[in-house]
Amino acid sequence: MGKPVAGITDTVITDLGRENGWSHPGVVLGGSGIWREERLAHFIRMLSNEDDGKRWHAAESVGRMRDPGAVEPLIDKLRDDNFRVRLKAARALGQIGDIRATGPLRRLFRMENDEAHEIITGAIKEFNLQMDQQ
Repeated sequence: MGKPVAGITDTVITDLGRENGWSHPGVVLGGSGIWREERLAHFIRMLSNEDDGKRWHAAESVGRMRDPGAVEPLIDKLRDDNFRVRLKAARALGQIGDIRATGPLRRLFRMENDEAHEIITGAIKEFNLQMDQQ
């Protein structure tokens, strides 16, 4: 049996993910370089999808990737029409821990109801932990 072609698995998983909107923590977190950049770009595009579930999923995925390149698109999602998408974007911003998110997270806290305050507070706490580790 011959050696596997380098990168073929990455390509297949990336293509399947694009076609099906899949995300798995091991796939999202792993990898580097161009493959990671392609996945990040894919999920950032999904943040603009018409489907609420796909936008929620995209926010979840970019949060797990913890890439600062997703901060501005996630900040935009704090104004999403869907409550769940706004909260998932807040959590993702907390996971990334970029200073640009502090003001928008505080504004969201003031705008949302009590039910959302716990999630937003958790995102801000996680954000503070990320900042302390930098």
